[in-house]
Amino acid sequence: MKQRICAALLLSFAIQGLAQEAAKRGPFTDPQDGAFDASEWLLDRKGFLPVPIVITEPAVGYGGGVGLLFFRESLRESSARGKERGIVTPPDIYAIAFAGTENGSRFAGAGGMVTFDDDRWRYRGGVGRADANLDFYGAGGSLGTGDAKLGYNLDGWVSTQQLMRRLGDSDYFLAARWIYLDLESTFDAGPPAPPAASRAIRSSGLGLSLEHDSRNNFFTPSRGWKGSVEGMFYSPDIGSDGKYETYRAHAFGFLPAGREFVLGARLDARTARGDVPFYQLPYIDMRGIPAVRYQGENMALAEVELRWNVTPRWALVGFAGSGRTWGAASGFSDGETAGSFGAGFRYLVASRLGMYVGIDVARGPEETAIYIQVGNAWR
Repeated sequence: MKQRICAALLLSFAIQGLAQEAAKRGPFTDPQDGAFDASEWLLDRKGFLPVPIVITEPAVGYGGGVGLLFFRESLRESSARGKERGIVTPPDIYAIAFAGTENGSRFAGAGGMVTFDDDRWRYRGGVGRADANLDFYGAGGSLGTGDAKLGYNLDGWVSTQQLMRRLGDSDYFLAARWIYLDLESTFDAGPPAPPAASRAIRSSGLGLSLEHDSRNNFFTPSRGWKGSVEGMFYSPDIGSDGKYETYRAHAFGFLPAGREFVLGARLDARTARGDVPFYQLPYIDMRGIPAVRYQGENMALAEVELRWNVTPRWALVGFAGSGRTWGAASGFSDGETAGSFGAGFRYLVASRLGMYVGIDVARGPEETAIYIQVGNAWR
């Protein structure tokens, strides 16, 4: 825990130092306030761009990697194209990435996000190879005490493909999605694995979702909301070893509170039914809580965040939330609850894009974790 806090402080000082040094070099200086600002460089950037990857997820430990992005057009060109229809249009981006962490987990993948036909259609997708080392605590703490766990490895291919259609000129999209997982799960030597641990190796599912996105900014919104309802259906008829379904409904939004404050709120609910592989059970996904730490057939969480714009460039954030998992048979009252809270800071690194970067420090039931944020923390 102390090492994570020290790392956060060092990163904080590093960001401030880089901002001060870069501001002296001219091209990254905002003419309005003389501060470091990457707006002009990002607005006109297209072609290839290497991006460092920093991983601080408690479930896999510290790590890093590199990504190579390709912008088919610049953000300025994308913005100009979108203004013709009065719609904020994201740029087309293609990416490849490689990353690893201190617990031996590795990942490599490629994907892209593309809009076409004047942003009436959007494609989001990617394919990756994963070799992840994680811990299984059971569904609803079924392994015994909250500290009992089984280490396991997931090795194989992951693919997600999504095609979205805008409904008229609204902020709503109807999306079709295909998820394909070909994963081999291996548990560490020790107690026998749960009966369902290796029940499904290959999963193939098709689904539909209705999505809404009225945020005023893709990176760090200050108003508007994004949400969706989705159902995924896995079956041997489309290449899956097991038959099951997963459902999700989630939304997060932002509301200005005066000139200096922005209040954000997030709700997320997920459920799974049928012959579900243990690694696809819903889990509490929140800062301060390791991924897949709290799992169950059902999950619901709520989180709030307050951003205080202390100066035109610097902001402080505070956040807190709570989630609960429970089984289909046991009921909500017999579930497991976990909460977290924390604080962080943000620096407006690109004022014309409304993009903030910063660091969050979050405290959960077991430990303190650090998160490097580019844009908003919620996805």
